[in-house]
Amino acid sequence: MHVDHYASTAEKTAQNSLRAGRRRAVSRTVKSAREQLGNSSGMRADFDYELALIFAKTRISATFAVPAFALIITTICHFWLGGFMIIGWFGAVMLAHMLQLSMARRFEKAPIAGIDLKRWRRHFIMGDFLQGLAWASLMMLQIGGVPEHFEVFQFATVLVIVAMMTMLSSNIPGALYAATVPVTAAMTFVFLQPSAPIFFAMGGMGIGAQIFFAILGHRLFSSNVMMLEFRAQKDELIIELEQAKAVSDDSRRRAEEANLAKSRFLATMSHELRTPLNAILGFSEVLKNEVLGPLENKTYREYAGDIHTSGQHLLNLINEILDLSRIEAGRYDLHEEAIQLPYLVEDCIHLIKLRAKNKGLTITDQFQEGLPKLWADERAIRQVVLNLLSNAVKFTPSGGEVSVKAGWTAGGGQYVMVRDNGPGIPADEIPVVLEAFGQGSLAIKSAEQGTGLGLPIVQALMNMHGGKLELKSKLREGTEAIITFPRSRVLEEMPAMEPTYRPTAGPNSGPNTGSGMKKAS
Repeated sequence: MHVDHYASTAEKTAQNSLRAGRRRAVSRTVKSAREQLGNSSGMRADFDYELALIFAKTRISATFAVPAFALIITTICHFWLGGFMIIGWFGAVMLAHMLQLSMARRFEKAPIAGIDLKRWRRHFIMGDFLQGLAWASLMMLQIGGVPEHFEVFQFATVLVIVAMMTMLSSNIPGALYAATVPVTAAMTFVFLQPSAPIFFAMGGMGIGAQIFFAILGHRLFSSNVMMLEFRAQKDELIIELEQAKAVSDDSRRRAEEANLAKSRFLATMSHELRTPLNAILGFSEVLKNEVLGPLENKTYREYAGDIHTSGQHLLNLINEILDLSRIEAGRYDLHEEAIQLPYLVEDCIHLIKLRAKNKGLTITDQFQEGLPKLWADERAIRQVVLNLLSNAVKFTPSGGEVSVKAGWTAGGGQYVMVRDNGPGIPADEIPVVLEAFGQGSLAIKSAEQGTGLGLPIVQALMNMHGGKLELKSKLREGTEAIITFPRSRVLEEMPAMEPTYRPTAGPNSGPNTGSGMKKAS
């Protein structure tokens, strides 16, 4: 009842979590669509903020780079232009740069809640426009009487300025045009004034450069938007994974609680189940053997024998269920001691030989000599070996053979192998027979049915000893069950110590040869 309750609760939890996940996905989709429809840029509102923030951080990162570039231009132009004129241009550039830098710092520190992105974008566009005018004023300086080829320096400088402003302003397309178009327009206007073809060519190249950098700026903007989308998807995926992990942990905890409750229930039912069964077995044996007097009706004696046989079968089943439940509940304590594995296996073979003889089976054994003792629970290992031998005898047809081997493993441990020539187990059914109440299809058809708990108990007891159970089988060739114990459970035999003695002083003791001598053998 408790198990069903936990199972139904876990199923309801999983269904509710699935529905909640679907509702969250629909809610996110609707919210995103509403934000895009209500936003003039056609993007999510958080993307607009992130792009503006990246714009501000980019401007802050160029705090010293822009003045350094302007100072280099001022120093070079000083050779052609007057000092007052170029210093005035440098001051205008610095003033526009500091104004934009101040707005970027204030935006970075402004709280997200209640921020007006449209107003901030307008401020950034206006600041870039002023900065573009300041850079463009380089083309408007009076350069009468300067040497030739100064226009080439202006052309190269303007291209670098346009490229620099494209990199700084690409996250706000409006600011990109506000910062670069005035510079390109001023250069084109100045170069179109003379009637020389070289100036026409440079003006045309300036317009082409403006188009190229505009396309490049849009590509950078698209890349940043894509990056933000990927990051948002990653964050949503992380949240969903965390929620799924929480649901999985909760479901696993409930399943473990249900399994533990089942195991505890069965483990505590040992006395309640065995007491009435012992009474049934005892009274049915008294009736079957006619201890208190003869039974006149022969059918009653047969019924008593059937009751006794059924009670023994039920008691064996209960014992196996309780053993497995105690192991799962952690209430199976190992009473470890030094055991001789070949002697224990040989003793189990003697116990099973009567059943094998009744079926016409032959049991052969082969043990390696000189095996040291194992540190293990004798009762548990005896149960393991008896289960393997019982399975081999049960599923081997009349006239078959069961072979038993014990010896060293390649890793320095010890093993016991039980092989039969029964019907075998299909490869896809081996995991099934290792589960509780699992049975192979061909084995069920060709032999008496069992409870399906023998091999799971063997596997559980071997795991408690740090060993393992390996099952190999081929159809119509037989089955091979191997249990292996790790090297850590093999007891190393210490070499015998030779006795020593200390000679005592006396009148006939002779010279002192040391503190002790080895005794001659």
